[in-house]
Amino acid sequence: MRLKNLTDFFTLFFVVIITFCFTSCEEKVPEELPNILWLVSEDNSPLLGCYGDEFATTPNLDKLASEGFLYTHAYANAPVCAPTRNTIITGIYATSGGNQHMRSYYPKSEKVKTYPEYMREIGYYCTNAAKTDYNTNSIEPNKIWDESSNKAHYKNRAEGQPFFAVFNTGISHESSIHKYKPDAELRHSPDEVSIAPYHPATAEMKHDWAHYYDNVEDMDTQIGKWLKDLDDAGLAENTIVFYYGDHGGVLARSKRYVYETGTRVPFIVRIPEKYKYLFPAEKPNSKVSRLISFVDLLPTLLSIAGIEIPEYLQGSAFLGKQKTEDPEYAYMFRGRMDERYDMCRAVRDQKFRYIRNYMPYRVYGQRLDYLWKAPSIRSWEEAYKNGECNETQSIFWNEKPVEELYDTENDPWEVNNLALDPQYKDVLERMRAANKKWVADINDTGFIPEADRVDRAGDMAMYDYMRSGKINLAEIMEAAEIATLGKPENLEKLKTYLKSDESAVRYWGASGLLILKDEAAPAIEVLKASINDESANVVSVVAEALYNLGEKELAKKALLSTLQNHNEFARCHALNVIDCIDEKSPEMIEGVVAMIKKAESTTRNKYDMRAAKWLIEKWGLNPDEYKIDFAW
Repeated sequence: MRLKNLTDFFTLFFVVIITFCFTSCEEKVPEELPNILWLVSEDNSPLLGCYGDEFATTPNLDKLASEGFLYTHAYANAPVCAPTRNTIITGIYATSGGNQHMRSYYPKSEKVKTYPEYMREIGYYCTNAAKTDYNTNSIEPNKIWDESSNKAHYKNRAEGQPFFAVFNTGISHESSIHKYKPDAELRHSPDEVSIAPYHPATAEMKHDWAHYYDNVEDMDTQIGKWLKDLDDAGLAENTIVFYYGDHGGVLARSKRYVYETGTRVPFIVRIPEKYKYLFPAEKPNSKVSRLISFVDLLPTLLSIAGIEIPEYLQGSAFLGKQKTEDPEYAYMFRGRMDERYDMCRAVRDQKFRYIRNYMPYRVYGQRLDYLWKAPSIRSWEEAYKNGECNETQSIFWNEKPVEELYDTENDPWEVNNLALDPQYKDVLERMRAANKKWVADINDTGFIPEADRVDRAGDMAMYDYMRSGKINLAEIMEAAEIATLGKPENLEKLKTYLKSDESAVRYWGASGLLILKDEAAPAIEVLKASINDESANVVSVVAEALYNLGEKELAKKALLSTLQNHNEFARCHALNVIDCIDEKSPEMIEGVVAMIKKAESTTRNKYDMRAAKWLIEKWGLNPDEYKIDFAW
């Protein structure tokens, strides 16, 4: 190019300089896709040294954090494994897909793809070793993964092929504290362990806390082995490593509960220098305060891999070219936990946690067969019954309030509920509104009771049913919000709900009257008129309300009828009610035994059988005498 004058020369000079500066300042994106390795541990909160826990022994994860980025506000969307994994693999909240109830296996919408399918489409070799537990019967592991087994490994890929691999360890799983280990064999001393303030300092509680720290140490050792394998294979410089716990746990009031201890997880990402453009902070060994949750994992994977994020996904990418602005909130949920019904939703911002309890007439500490295998909770229950628990330790055995609000910065164990404190009215209203917007935006399926949804949706995926135009969800949600407030001034409106054409509205109307207890007495006749409702869920709630209002014989008859229902979740719900009203008449015993004998060969998930088994135990009956077998 020929320059005509000095002005042209300086113009070209500055263009070259500016172009050089811009291209030098931008991080160069490597042409090859990174390998991605997920290391997952089960049932653990951030009880790690890198998170400031000085009692923990976690050298490998501490080292990983020093080489990567530690997320301080990372959350499982559910406080239990199967709904959590369903959320992760689909990229939509399990409450939106209808898979929030623990091990329910409802079908997934065909409109919703899993993350291995996306990754394989662009050439990734995808392996899973070996946990699946996706809480749906319509995800077949061998179809979505290249390998899914205990032997699945990235080393089996083709030469030069990028891999996405998941390794899961159950070392820290809840079951690890079910088998007793003598104090003398523990590496972490029960006498030195710090326990939560809501736990009484029983010998069993301190033992299980110390035992659990041992298991976390063993889990850390396994993580170290997987990281060493990566180093030995010469792949560390080309592999982005994610480590996270699948939810919190495991001591009672953590796993299964939408508190910090149930939903906050350790989350570390190590990114090689080669992929520096992905760094979420200036340099490794940094903490990242962005709110992230598991619904964000799928869009983040797609962002890293350069795949356009589809609009139906409900999370936000926190790495890569499609990374979003930091969100204001993270959202969590609780549905049926095995054989026990409950419904909670939670919202977390950087400082506060809001919880909305949609079944405030149930205690926190509902007896759950699997949870009660731990010596610690059995000792807690005994201490409470013996009057040995203080006010904070006794809350777990009481009915829940409708709303909870915690300042998690100043109250990390979340024991001081601020929901009724006028100083926090603005925070409460803001987070209450965030919850209402969220459940509406995702078409939350939890507002339709489980047995009812089975009958009305059939084989259709609930994700599709909720978007089919067959339901007025706004009407149902409004009924749920008003009914669960427990305000006597809403009595007439609740009676009107019981006459609705929509069964879910009737369910919430009955729930509201149940919550009002004796103040619902003016509604007895309306309740009686609803005792034969076509919805088994409505019948069970109406029966409980009537029983508590003194109409015991009518209530018992309705519950006995529901025990013969074809739907195992209708039976399970009725059994929950029978337990809570503490009914032990001869005809009720006969009805439960008859249900067991009729249902034992047909029930699929056995949660009705678990609930019935507890009643037999609670009533002090000998199964052999009644010729019933719980060998399943």
